[in-house]
Amino acid sequence: MKLHSFAISGLITLDMHSLNNEGSEGNHLQTRQVEVVDEKGELHSVNAISGDMFKHIQAEHLFLVGKGDALSFCDGCANFDPNRINVDDNIFKSFTKENSPNDTQILDLVIEKCLGDDAEGILITKEVGGKKRAIGRKSVLEFGWLVGRPDKTRTESYFHVKFDKRSRGKGAGSDTGENIGQNIFHRPASSGQYAVVLNVDLFRLGRNDISMAYAITSEERKKRINALLKSVLFTFLKPNGAHRNTQNPHIVNFEGVITASGSSIPSPMISALNSNYQEEITNIAGYLNRLSSASVSIMPFSNLEGFSKNMLELIEGVEG
Repeated sequence: MKLHSFAISGLITLDMHSLNNEGSEGNHLQTRQVEVVDEKGELHSVNAISGDMFKHIQAEHLFLVGKGDALSFCDGCANFDPNRINVDDNIFKSFTKENSPNDTQILDLVIEKCLGDDAEGILITKEVGGKKRAIGRKSVLEFGWLVGRPDKTRTESYFHVKFDKRSRGKGAGSDTGENIGQNIFHRPASSGQYAVVLNVDLFRLGRNDISMAYAITSEERKKRINALLKSVLFTFLKPNGAHRNTQNPHIVNFEGVITASGSSIPSPMISALNSNYQEEITNIAGYLNRLSSASVSIMPFSNLEGFSKNMLELIEGVEG
């Protein structure tokens, strides 16, 4: 299968998680709330997990898959540094003032040398060849917020206390004036169904967006596409994030639709905040296929097993 792009529109059920928080007031940790409008035009305040969080989760899985498959990384990405290639002083050593490259040459080298910068995007802000640079590369992946369905998502705050065994038996009213260390705090946990939207422009992987030419071989592109698809699968099998040491999310279900396009026709995507999203995506794909025969395929899934099966079919069918 020659994949140009693919998209995921789904509804994931997560219970008792605290993956994404926005700060604290006193001893109360606050979870993220966003304002959304439902399909009937009604405004709601709901719990949400930022796309930044899930992009970070996916990038970490890509790093682990890429290292396991012996794919190339710059020094920054090899150490999972958020500044990525900007901390790598070795890649650009061959460029001098006398041999100063243009932006196309720099981007070609970045794409060739690093899967992380190629897939996840980067703004190169450093001196190369005697000139200060600001060269941007857009990410291949586009994550939306995971937004809770208003009628199916709740957040509650739970009481916690840190006991200091040295102070046991003295009680809170001890007249010694000691700080007994009985720290009280309140931590949120959210449960509900969250709408997922993700678009991946696979045709851009390995491609220089300035020259519009590929900077790596077809065989290397195939390996990178394979690693990227695996990282997307693993993102929903194991969503890392805040407080997983004691609030590892209960993944109850994941349902939705994967759309895959083999041409420049985009893979359709609709938020599960619309209760008819699966039917509408299927109908839109039918219309698009009338424009160009069999350009868009639909892969519905009703659970995490079905999602894994569909992703495996994409992975096994990868072409360069």
